[in-house]
Formats: sequence, structure tokens, C-alpha cells
Amino acid sequence: MAIRRLDILALALGIGLASAATAAAAQTVGYNVRTGDVWVDARLGEINDYGRRYRDPFIDEMHGYYGAPRPLLVDLLDRRGWAPGDVYYACAIAHALGVPCLDVVHEYDRNPGQGWGAVAQRMGIKPGSAAFHALKRGQVDTYGRWGQTVVIDRPVRVDWSRHSPGRDHGHKGNGNGGNNRGNNGNSGRGNSGNNDRGNSGNGNKGRGNNGNNGKGRGKD
Repeated sequence: MAIRRLDILALALGIGLASAATAAAAQTVGYNVRTGDVWVDARLGEINDYGRRYRDPFIDEMHGYYGAPRPLLVDLLDRRGWAPGDVYYACAIAHALGVPCLDVVHEYDRNPGQGWGAVAQRMGIKPGSAAFHALKRGQVDTYGRWGQTVVIDRPVRVDWSRHSPGRDHGHKGNGNGGNNRGNNGNSGRGNSGNNDRGNSGNGNKGRGNNGNNGKGRGKD
């Protein structure tokens, strides 16, 4: 009887360890990137780090610019434990092909762990092709929206712990700190001189923080 109980306990422990291993594998699903391009692999590693640090801006990017439904993004990140880099590349491939992100997710699920290069090629995107270059340009654009400039195939390393969303670039010329005079100063003198040079983005009411509301020289 005692031996049988030990057998049962050992079986239960084995099942528990197997379940834990399965969960751990799901949390790192396929994050053996292997796109076939060293530069793309490096960017995906950084995008993965960005997504872990700044979840909401990451989801905004994937939904707003890659067209992925928010419920799908939340499901992949939370319930299925996908790495942000995997979520990004699945939806980037979908965007390049003009198909739903879920289609790429299903394609990945057919052969998990093969790497994204194999998935992309099965879906018709080969290294060096026009579609693959479109994926690279998409990464450049994403970095730009996150405030960092990268050049295709040029070695670079971005440390997102030092470049959080909005820290480096604000809104690119919307008058933050009085620099750039708003949208290149093309807003005229608006509103008949109220606050002098108008209220259309001329950098904190005219000439940034030193403008004293346009020096009050408006003409009524």
C-alpha cells in the first residue's frame, strides 16, 4: 500500500513538472528568432525588450500601424505567453502580405519552434526579396515612431532602458520647450493678434519659453 502511494505521488509530481515545462515553453514561444538576417534578428531582440518594458505603447504600435486587433494582441501576450518580438514579427509579416495577423499566427502554430525565417518563406517572403525589404523598412518606421533612428543593415544597438517612450523626441516639433516654433512656423499670426503669433503650435505661445506671450504686439 505504501509503495502504491509513492507511485501515485511520483506520477503526480511528474505530471506537475511536465505542465510547468509546457508553460515555460509557451512563455518563450519560438523566441529563437532565426529570420535569416542578422540585422533583423538584432532589431527583433530590441523590439522584444521594448515590448516587455513598455507594454501599452507596444500594443498601440501593433494595433495602430500594423492593424492587429487589440484582443488578439492581449491574448497572445497574456494567455498564450508569446514574446513581444514574436507578436511584432507575426503582425509585421501579415502587414507586408496584406493578410490578418491571425493567419500568420496559425501558420506559426503548424510548426512551432522552426524560427520566423521558415514561417516567412512558407508564406512567400524570402530573404532578399522585395517583401523582406518591406519588413526591414517597417522596423525602421517603428523605431522612428519610438523616437530612435536606425538605418537598414547598419550596425546599431538601442538600449530601451535609456530611451523610454517620449523621453527623447516628444512630438517632433509641436512647440515643446519653445524650439522649432511649432510646425515650422507656418501657422501665420492667427486670431487677429491674440497672444500675437497665434495659437497654432508656435512653441509655447510664441518663441518658446522666452516669448512672453508674443510680447503683446498684436494688432486688434
